Amino acid sequence: MKQVSRFFILSLCAALLSAACGTSSTKKVAQTTAPTSTPVVHQTQPGQSPVMAPTQTQDPPLQAPKPDQSSSGKAMRIVRVLLSDNLTATQVKHSGRVYVYTQNLDKTYKISASGTLAVRTIGNGSVQVGSLVAAQPVLIEPAKDTLLTWGDNIYAGKIVIVPAQYTFLLVEHVDLENYLYGVLPYEMSYSWPLEALKAQAVAARTYTLKTLEDSKNKYFDLYSDARSQMYKGGGKQYDSVRTAVDATKSQVLTHNGHLFYTYYHGNCGGGTDDITSWNTTAKSIKPLSGTACAFDSHSKNYSWKMDIPHAKITAYAKSVGLGGKLKSVKVARKTSTGRATQVGIFTSKGSKIVSCNKFRLSVGLKSCKITKTSMVNNAVRFEGHGYGHGIGMCQDGTYGMAKAGKKYEQILKNYYPGAQLTALK
Repeated sequence: MKQVSRFFILSLCAALLSAACGTSSTKKVAQTTAPTSTPVVHQTQPGQSPVMAPTQTQDPPLQAPKPDQSSSGKAMRIVRVLLSDNLTATQVKHSGRVYVYTQNLDKTYKISASGTLAVRTIGNGSVQVGSLVAAQPVLIEPAKDTLLTWGDNIYAGKIVIVPAQYTFLLVEHVDLENYLYGVLPYEMSYSWPLEALKAQAVAARTYTLKTLEDSKNKYFDLYSDARSQMYKGGGKQYDSVRTAVDATKSQVLTHNGHLFYTYYHGNCGGGTDDITSWNTTAKSIKPLSGTACAFDSHSKNYSWKMDIPHAKITAYAKSVGLGGKLKSVKVARKTSTGRATQVGIFTSKGSKIVSCNKFRLSVGLKSCKITKTSMVNNAVRFEGHGYGHGIGMCQDGTYGMAKAGKKYEQILKNYYPGAQLTALK
């Protein structure tokens, strides 16, 4: 690694400082502009990735990376996505030129060719990225048309290595619209009708921005899994997804002028429910109050039977303080649509009424819209409808509405009644 001069570092600071630090969230809805120079890998089949050459060279930066902005010069909204935590070593591949620098810019260098950067913790809150060692966040920023690969996924944003005491976090800083390119095909198939993908794009964009409003973590805003939204990088793109995201650019849903959490799920089993049936501490609002659905019965998840082993249910019962031999499981309370909010577990030592949602997640039940339970051999047989929590947009219903010729505005109006489709200002 060759160090650059103090004069060069000072000149870099103004251009890079805002890009190096995470964008803080505000309570106002900000303008979102998609970049025109985003690296794109157009693919028709999943699993493909660009070929990465194994060699790399180093030399001082000839030109500073530019701050995050679109071709219009307006700042882009940046999303900080946690890719992984508690890592001790990993590798990040790059398809072309990258800049590697510390957050305060006291160390910086450039790699001109494609290759692989080794990342490891060296203890005491320090990390080594390539030949750079630091006790502060280190950024790997791709130049124009360069993509980064970590694991099996391809990314177009910056990857930030955040050191902890003996481990590190891997976080991507990516603009909002590119983030959505990496969400849609993993929350909804890229082969689905375009109007369904558009509805998903608006719902995911709204959910993301609402999460940014409430983000309190110092280093990241969202997880890359079901704790937030499924995300596998925006470097690999599908034409249908890109079209859906671009066609709805800057569009979000609001209620009384404010963003809200636009929850969505796989299949509602004929109707969605009020958010309080899933989260008793949540505030009920009209767009999340529940609605009828006549378009999801085509899915295999609409109606199902599942056998959950006694051992799995007994283990959950013990975790909530109930021992003994399992005798039965029954719905204790349900909504007007038939979705259970509480279930009763009965054993030889007593009974326990528990949250159906917590029970569902623990034992792997598809849905709480349970129609029948029975004891069969060494399992409890559950019969029911739907997949997921049943709040907000039903994805199978969205598919059905799109196949029936409905536009994305109609789909959103159906699943988020009373919400307004709003352009970001």
